[in-house]
Parts: sequence; C-alpha cells; structure tokens
Amino acid sequence: MDYAQYPRPVLEDIVRLRRQMDRSNLPRKLVDRNVLVGTWNIRAFGPVHPKWDENPASPKRNLRAMGIIVEIIRRFDVVAIQEVKEDLSGLLLLMDWLGPDWGFIVTDTTAGSAGNTERLAYVFDRRRVWPSGLAGEIVLPPTDKGDPAQQFARTPYLVGFQAGTEQFVLLTAHILYGKVPAERAGEISALSRYSAAELRSRSKSGPGQADNLIVLGDFNIDQRGDNPLFQAFIADGLTVPKQLENLRTAFVGKKPKFYDQIAWFMGDFKLELNSAGVLDFADVIYPKVSAADLSFRVSDHLPLWAEFALDRSSEQLACALGLDNLPPDPERRNPLDAVPEIKPRRP
Repeated sequence: MDYAQYPRPVLEDIVRLRRQMDRSNLPRKLVDRNVLVGTWNIRAFGPVHPKWDENPASPKRNLRAMGIIVEIIRRFDVVAIQEVKEDLSGLLLLMDWLGPDWGFIVTDTTAGSAGNTERLAYVFDRRRVWPSGLAGEIVLPPTDKGDPAQQFARTPYLVGFQAGTEQFVLLTAHILYGKVPAERAGEISALSRYSAAELRSRSKSGPGQADNLIVLGDFNIDQRGDNPLFQAFIADGLTVPKQLENLRTAFVGKKPKFYDQIAWFMGDFKLELNSAGVLDFADVIYPKVSAADLSFRVSDHLPLWAEFALDRSSEQLACALGLDNLPPDPERRNPLDAVPEIKPRRP
C-alpha cells in the first residue's frame, strides 16, 4: 500500500475516515492482547473500474473506492464479507492491496436465481489469526417426514479460526431479502434453530467442534427489539451485545436499518468481549457524491465489529490465587487488588 500513488481526494478521504474510526472507538490491533472480528456486506463486490476517476458506465466502484475498502478491512483481524460476486476480480484486487500477510477463504456461488450469483468470504490477517481447520456449509437435514428441507438461497458458511491461544468459529450468512419482510423469517428461523440444535450441541460434545460460535452477517432484519424478524433471530438463544443494540448498519433510506448482526450463545461462549460497534463512514468520504451513489461505490451497509480479549493472564492469576470468587468490594476494582503490597527494602 503506497499512499504516494493515491490522488489527493483519496488521501483526504482516508484521513477523515481514520478520524471517524477514532471517534467510533474502533480499537487498534494489539499483539497478544485482542482480536477484532468484523462483518461487512460490500454491495455487489465484483469487478472494479481500473482507474481512480469516475466510471460513466458500470461498475461504479473504482480504485478510489477500493482504497477506502482496503483502509477499513485492514483495521480488523478477520472479516466476514457478504455479496462477493461470481466474478472474484474485486476480492482478488483487495487481497493484492492488503499484501502477502493477508489470506482469504471464499465459497462457490449458490445455484439458482435466488442466490444472485453471490459468494461468502472471510478475509484475515495471517499475522494475527489463522484457520483452525474446521470449515463447512450449512445444509439443513430432511424434515420429520423424510422430505428434503428447503435450503438457503445462499448457503451459510462456517470456518474456525485461532488467535493466540483462543479458538472461535464464525458462521456467516446473507439471508434472502424477498419481496416482503415476512419472506425472510423462514431462513432466519432455520439458521437460528440449526445453530442452537446442531452447532451448539456439538460444541459440548468435545474439542474441535464449534467452540465459541459467533453468528454474523447480513440477516436483512429491519429493526431490533420487538421486530418479528429480530425475535426469530434470537428465539433459540442467540444474543446481540448491548453495544450494538441501537446502532444502524445501513445508511440508505429514511429510516435506520439494522440488517447486520453479530451474536453468540452466552452460556457457552468463553471469549471475553472488550467492545463492539459500527463504523459509519457515510459522512466522511466522497463529499460530492449522494448517499445512494456512495452505496454503489463503497457499500450501502456499514461494517460491524467486536473486539475480544486474548490476554487472560490476570484471570488465570486470580484463579490460581483463589481470588476469583471474592465477595464484591467497592474499594477493589479487580480481584488482584486483594494481593497486599510489601514494604520498600530501601528508605
């Protein structure tokens, strides 16, 4: 990534974008301290116009937009990307700009018009995370009568990763949008049930299954709270962190949309959440372009992220010292404060 090759408007976009990252409290990547997991629907992520200038035809996504996408992706350790198209040239260009320290895993397209020639992908910083070896597509079992189940329009994809000593499994999906919201409920419910009944139960059967399962992606859920689609998503125990509850994940349209989600089953989840949020880039880049036009250049969706702790040494020390179950004390911020100081040896 050679910023000297970037035109000035792109450099100014990146400076404003970095300021927005700081305002959004997007954490820095810290060696042996944290891992940042992201999810982003990059609208129709296929061919890219091979110039910095605007393309009067299609595609509208050009090198300026790619510079912004790269700047966002590189702030995470692993990102689930939805709407990668059959033409992989955009994804391959992204990988080229990210450099040799980055890797990717991508599905084939799902057959049928409902699949919209889309793929699902994971892009990851190999200096920080690496695949654990577990991978698979979610195929629903037959019905109780033995009939084939209605499968997903775009097959959800599961991959295991490791960061430091921590292992986790990411399951990403892009739920069918449909003509009306009610058409989305079937796929949302099916994925929620399958995650709870199959993947969650496997994680309890032994190591190497689906430990620390994180479900993330574009679920086309308009609202959270009492919305029927959101209720279907959490009906089997999935929990969205409070930090994400009121944050919109798409910027086109008059009403805030909450299409994208990051969630997990609290009772079985062993990772420690540090923070979570959304990066709203819409008002800091492309100052002369409308929101609708921006959506075709970068995306109409905003990236979500969750930061997890890798350093468990304080927790392990407290457990070894028998201080992990101390009664609450307002004078003690963490259990290790109970360890007494010693008198200085020197005056």
